[in-house]
Amino acid sequence: MIQRRPFGGTGHQSTMIIFGGAAIGRVTQEVADDVLGLLLKYGVNHIDTAASYGEAELRIGPWMDGHRGDFFLATKTGQRTYGEARDEIRRSLERLRVESVDLIQLHNLTHPGDWDVAMGDDGALKAAIEAKETGLTRFIGVTGHGLMAAAMHIRSLERYPFDSVLLPWNYILFKEDHYNRDFNALLEVCKDRNVAFQTIKSITRGSWADKKRTRNTWYEPLEDQGDIDRAVSWILGQGYMFLNSASDTELLSRVLDSASRFTEQPSDEEMERMVEKSSMSRLFVS
Repeated sequence: MIQRRPFGGTGHQSTMIIFGGAAIGRVTQEVADDVLGLLLKYGVNHIDTAASYGEAELRIGPWMDGHRGDFFLATKTGQRTYGEARDEIRRSLERLRVESVDLIQLHNLTHPGDWDVAMGDDGALKAAIEAKETGLTRFIGVTGHGLMAAAMHIRSLERYPFDSVLLPWNYILFKEDHYNRDFNALLEVCKDRNVAFQTIKSITRGSWADKKRTRNTWYEPLEDQGDIDRAVSWILGQGYMFLNSASDTELLSRVLDSASRFTEQPSDEEMERMVEKSSMSRLFVS
C-alpha cells in the first residue's frame, strides 16, 4: 500500500501518488476498469483528471457509481472566460456522473495573456468560485506546465487563495537554477499557507525529438524499473509534495510499485549516475 499525507488544508489524507487520468483518455472502458483495479490494489485514493484528457472523464464516470466515496476527485477546466469555464465544469460533472467534485483546477495557467483573462472580472476563476459557492466543488486549484509555472503560481496565489497547485518537478529541473529558485519559493509559500503541492513529469527522460513515440506520454519516459524507483523516490523523499502519475497505463503499474516500496530519497550521486546512464535531458525550453 502507498503511504498517505495531508493534501494541503483540505482535510483529506491523499496517497502520495495521485492517479493522473490522462492515462485512460484513449483506452477502452475495459482497460480503464483494469486500471481501477490497480488503484484499489495499491490503495490510491485520489484521482486527477481534466476536461481535455480525451475520454478520461467518461471512463472514470462508471467507477463513481460504486466508488465515489473511495476517491478525492479532481478535474480541470482549460477555458479562460467565465461562460466557457462554467459550461465546461458542468459538462465535466455530467461526464463523471457526479453531482460535485472535490477540486476544480484552472488548467495550465502560465501564459500572461491567459492569466489576465482567467483572473479577470469575467474569467474562469469567477466560474470556479461560483461552482464552490453552489456546491459543485469544495476546493479550487491551479495548474501549469513549462519553466514559468512556478513563478506564475506565486502570482496566482497573490490573486486568490487557491487550495492546490500543480507543476513539473524532477531531477533535471532541479538542476535548472532559475526554475529551482522559483520552485522552492513557491514551495515555501504553499507550506506557509497550507496549499497542496502536486508535481508532474517525475519520470521524464527527455523529449521525443525525432524518436518514434512508444508511450502515451508527450515526453520520453524512463523505462527501467530501477530508474523509475529512483525518480519516484527522489520526489517522495522531499516530503509535503505529491507525485501525479504519468499518462501511460503500463508505466502506471511501475510507478505504483515504486511508491509502495518507497523508504528514502536517493542521493545526488545516485541521481547523477542515472542521468548519465539514461542520457536524461531537459524537456522544457520555456
